[in-house]
Amino acid sequence: MCCAIWDALQQEFMAFPSRSQWQDIAEDFWRQWQFPLCLGAIDGKHVRIRAPPRSGSDFYNHKGFFSDILMAAADANYRFIYVDVGAYGRESNGGVLGRSAFGSRLAEGNINLPGPAVLPGTTTPSPFFFLGDEAFPLQQNLMRPYPGTNLQDRKRIYNYRQARARRVVENAFGILAARFRIFSRPIDLKPDKAVKIVKACTALHNFLATTERARYMPATFVDTTSDTGDVLPGEWRQHVAGDRNMVDGQRCSVGRVRPSRRAALVREQLADYFLSDAGVFPHQYSVLRLGGTDQYISKRSLGSMSFDSLLEY
Repeated sequence: MCCAIWDALQQEFMAFPSRSQWQDIAEDFWRQWQFPLCLGAIDGKHVRIRAPPRSGSDFYNHKGFFSDILMAAADANYRFIYVDVGAYGRESNGGVLGRSAFGSRLAEGNINLPGPAVLPGTTTPSPFFFLGDEAFPLQQNLMRPYPGTNLQDRKRIYNYRQARARRVVENAFGILAARFRIFSRPIDLKPDKAVKIVKACTALHNFLATTERARYMPATFVDTTSDTGDVLPGEWRQHVAGDRNMVDGQRCSVGRVRPSRRAALVREQLADYFLSDAGVFPHQYSVLRLGGTDQYISKRSLGSMSFDSLLEY
C-alpha cells in the first residue's frame, strides 16, 4: 500500500522541479519570508525504528536510539521538494546530504538550477541557493549561518534572517509528525519497510498541503509572525509535545572544511544586502538587540527551534 501511494502521488506532488518551478519557489520565499533567491530549506530528522537484527551500531544514533534518517528540503509553503530516507542513524546531516544523489548533484552544479539573478531592488548578481544550518558545509548553492557567538551585527542579522526562512522545514517536519501519528512511536518494522512508510507519509503530506491546505494545516497550525516581528508557535507543537520519535539530525561540525571564495562571497553579499534599503526587514534590529544579548532570535521566537529543543527551553 505504501509503495502504491508513493507511485500514485510522487510524479504530481513530489516531482523534481523544473527551472521555472525553481523560480516560483524562490519568489515565494522572497514574498513570504523576505529571503531572496532561496530554493528551499534543508534539514534532517531521526525517525525512531525498532533495533534491526544484526545491524550492530549502524542505526544507533547520537541521541541513544535506533533510527533511519529523513533528509528533506522544503519550499516556502511547507511542502517537501526532495526527500532522502534510509541513511544510517549514526550519520550526520552533512554526511547524509553529501552522499545523496541530490547533494552530489548540488555540489557538482548538475541540478539544473536557474542561472544567477540579481538581488531584488539591486544590480548585484547572485546564484540561487538552498539554506542549511551549521551541520552543512558552505557552498555556492548552499548557505549556512556564520559560526560563533560574538559576531558583528551584520552577521547576526544575516543569521536571524536565515533562521527565519529556514523555519519552513522545521514546520514541515512538525506538521508531518503531528498529522501522521505513526511518528509518535518507534516504527516496529525492518528498515526497508520503515523507509516505505516514511516516503508514503511525505507524499501524502504534499498531497494534502496542496489539495486540502485549509483543513490539513490551517493558519494557526503553523508558526506565524506577529505585527511586532515575534514568532508565534503553531499548534503542531502542542501535538508533538513529549514525542521523542522524530528528532534533529546530528550536527557535526564542518568548521575545518574551508569554503570556496565564491561561496563565502555569496554570503557576504547577502549580509550586506540585508542592511540595505532594498533588503532590510523592519523588525530585524529590534529582535537582534532584545535585552542587549548576542542572541539573534528573541525568546518568543520559538518557531526556529526544534520541537525537542523547545521542550528543553
